[in-house]
Amino acid sequence: MSEGYIKKLLGLFRVCEDLDNREGLHHLYEIVRGVLFLNKAALFEVMFSDDCIMDVVGCLEYDPALVQPKRHREFLTKTAKFKEVIPITDSELRQKIHQTYRVQYIQDIILPTPSVFEENFLSTLTSFIFFNKVEIVSMLQEDEKFLTEVFAQLTDEATEDSKRRELVNFVKEFCAFSQTLQPQNRDAFFKTLANLGILPALEIVMGMDDLQVRAAATDIFSYLVEFSPSMVREFVMQEPQQTDDDVLLINVVIKQMICDSDPELGGAVQLMGLLRTLIDPENMLASTNKTEKTEFLSFFYKYCMHVLTAPLLANTAHDKNAKDVQEGSTKINPVCPDNFQTAQLLALILELLTFCVEHHTYHIKTYIMNKDLLRRVLVLMNSKHTFLALCALRFMRRIIGLKDEYYNRYIIKGNLFEPVINALLDNGTRYNLLNSAIIELFEFIKVEDIKSLIAHIVDNFYKALESIEYVQTFKGLKGRYEQEKDRQNIAEMPVQWTRTRSCGSTDDDDDDDSEAVEKSRMEDDFSDSYSKYMEAKKGAANGANGANNGKAAVIPPASPAATPNNSSTSSVKTVALPATPVVKTALVGLVDYPDDEDEEEEDEEEEQAPRKRPRLSS
Repeated sequence: MSEGYIKKLLGLFRVCEDLDNREGLHHLYEIVRGVLFLNKAALFEVMFSDDCIMDVVGCLEYDPALVQPKRHREFLTKTAKFKEVIPITDSELRQKIHQTYRVQYIQDIILPTPSVFEENFLSTLTSFIFFNKVEIVSMLQEDEKFLTEVFAQLTDEATEDSKRRELVNFVKEFCAFSQTLQPQNRDAFFKTLANLGILPALEIVMGMDDLQVRAAATDIFSYLVEFSPSMVREFVMQEPQQTDDDVLLINVVIKQMICDSDPELGGAVQLMGLLRTLIDPENMLASTNKTEKTEFLSFFYKYCMHVLTAPLLANTAHDKNAKDVQEGSTKINPVCPDNFQTAQLLALILELLTFCVEHHTYHIKTYIMNKDLLRRVLVLMNSKHTFLALCALRFMRRIIGLKDEYYNRYIIKGNLFEPVINALLDNGTRYNLLNSAIIELFEFIKVEDIKSLIAHIVDNFYKALESIEYVQTFKGLKGRYEQEKDRQNIAEMPVQWTRTRSCGSTDDDDDDDSEAVEKSRMEDDFSDSYSKYMEAKKGAANGANGANNGKAAVIPPASPAATPNNSSTSSVKTVALPATPVVKTALVGLVDYPDDEDEEEEDEEEEQAPRKRPRLSS
């Protein structure tokens, strides 16, 4: 720098070029490239000044690896035209814009793609471009007159199409440059744009016929949505007071998505992503306005949802003719038209609706019920495009995944499993994604034990499904169904009857139909037996140890294994009781003590014991 080396070097370049000294020019290419890789900001200031930059580009044209030099200077001076959409009066700003474009060209076009080892060799060059962009954005932002004029011409109906295209491209590049700003500066930048009316301008521009203008407007809109979805939502919610539904910004965006002429729907995919960001409750939670979620979703479902679902409803409108087609045919509801582009669009709409089912519980539920939307979506199970059938299935799977009985009743009432089962049967023995996805749906219902759906499926479709044995899903559904039936039957039985049967009783009294009669008889029998038993115990106790008086009401253990085998009376006691643990729930808590085994029992007790058996056990 102190010797003015770079300027001398570039003077030598002009001499070599005049003499067509290729060897010297090749050396100069290597030297200039080497100086760039020194990665010094002070050197870049000299090399990229107005006096030197075109000669630096000239040196870089003579790559020894090329047979003929590239014509980069010709491109920069003649082909690449600098257009001032609104005249820039600030000469410093204009010079900065020129410099930034040329340096970006050197980095992107002229210099070879850096290898892994060279990635950081030009970090200062990247920083040089970055700070230039920051300066340009700041200088333009401060020039309020310039930006006001840009937006005024953008929205003026009298503006020529070519001029409007340039203006939109300028704003797009302006927004792209803003990404280099620090977060707080970027906030100020977008607020400036909002105050200048960028959203009303986009509303007009996005509805125009010019494809280039629409594409650029979509890019600008994406910058705004990514920066602040709340800002866009706030603008949109203020609109209905002064405009009709057709020109609402969100409806304009939806229509652009629906009318995308690109066979691959590149623009529609981008717009669908932006819509999803706008209707995502997750990015509404951070807002200081606590009611934003409720208000915006109410607005969206009132003014915009019918626009989004219009293609879906239009392409499935023929499902009323189902009765005219012979029974058993799986193609009763044709999708019309069923071309690839329409299928892609419907898949995008379904993806958005599936997102709504997951995140907008109340609003989407009301909409689905009112419009019978799931029935219309399931018409798409007949599409020849499997990816669309899978989107329809995914929509239903997300609804069932909520395990909401309102949805379940709606599905049962509308018999909405029929198109899914038809698609499974129509798919035959092919083990493809559709087959797996449908089986997973039924497996989920089985594993989660959604009783209402299980009963509906088994009652209505089991005959058609029982032949499918390569998975156990449908047999498992039938098993769950039968278990539930058994459980309900047991729950409906009279309580006393189940208790008596559980004790294994074979008495004639079990045949009594009246539960009240059975109960009173059991109580009478028990009190009669028990009083006689107590008298017998008192007599035995008086002739034995007085300390045992407190144990008069002694009953032998339920299990014969618990009594000593050498006791002569133990066999009588054991016979007198059932061999089931139900004894634990007897009406009176009775306890057995080992030292009572030797007590003599009177004949009266032995006579009562066998008749007493079913009564005590109850």
